[in-house]
Amino acid sequence: MAVATKPKVTPKIYKPEFPIDWCPGCGDFGIVNAIHQALARLNIPRHQVAVVGGIGCSGKAQYHVSTYGVHTLHGRPVPYATGIRLANPHLHVIVVSGDGDSMAIGAGHFVNAGRRNVNFTYLMFNNEVYGLTKGQAGPTLPLGLQTKSLPEPNMNAAVNPLMLALASGYTWIGRGYSYNIRHLVNLIVQAIEHPGSAFLDILQPCPTYNDLHTKEWFAGEDIGHGRLYDLQEEGYDPVIPQDADEDTVRAKLLRFIEKAQEWGDRIPIGVFLVNKNIDMYEERINRRVGNYFETPPAVRPLADENGITLTDLSPIFDEYLMT
Repeated sequence: MAVATKPKVTPKIYKPEFPIDWCPGCGDFGIVNAIHQALARLNIPRHQVAVVGGIGCSGKAQYHVSTYGVHTLHGRPVPYATGIRLANPHLHVIVVSGDGDSMAIGAGHFVNAGRRNVNFTYLMFNNEVYGLTKGQAGPTLPLGLQTKSLPEPNMNAAVNPLMLALASGYTWIGRGYSYNIRHLVNLIVQAIEHPGSAFLDILQPCPTYNDLHTKEWFAGEDIGHGRLYDLQEEGYDPVIPQDADEDTVRAKLLRFIEKAQEWGDRIPIGVFLVNKNIDMYEERINRRVGNYFETPPAVRPLADENGITLTDLSPIFDEYLMT
């Protein structure tokens, strides 16, 4: 008897037919293309993926991935994504968020997501400016730099997304580049496969407002060599093994900090951290609610055929009853 096989999906099935209105040369095109290819490589059906975006140029990305999608408020894709994933732990949940959406108004959500280690993939579109609102300085633009859209140099110090992700507790941390599609696809695949909160900082030019860190700057035309280099090609090992001793963990973290702060003529991309010592938030829930994975909230009936709720809140009321 022939064995049924899972049909192979291609990047084309994730691509809508309508055009994209990003500026020509925007790195967002490369990122969305990489998402399509990564999902196809993992052979994930469209109905098993949810893409959650916020506000900004990146906030349009979920419209250009033909899966379930949610367009949320500014800085709020993380709580939406957390709710989706905890309601249905069988979905692949991807957050698409700009550096302003992530590191400014959404910073509190970003930090607390790392503490939980919910199993979702966080893709941050990092162009250092607020592209949708005419190029104000984003939270990742270094102090003292002045793009063509700023009347005066930036007055605020920059947030280092990799360091903030480490401090927050993300268990997979990487950095990619929107014009290196093949490398970016590999990173997104690894991030999706990681069992926990995966954060990928994606460097990208903004051809309209950021005239400092351009495609030509990343290519190193001013210094004679490309600025970006692959950590893994230079032998960097990001993995903290399960049950690693304190000396091993300390050495790994110090190496991470060294690489995460490298910027200028040499900029590392690749996988910075894979921490195998922290379990998923969903697994912690399952230890308290033993049937969580079998009957998560998304598949539980809310009411009977007459519309009467099936939820029994009496144990909660009894617990807080004052006598």
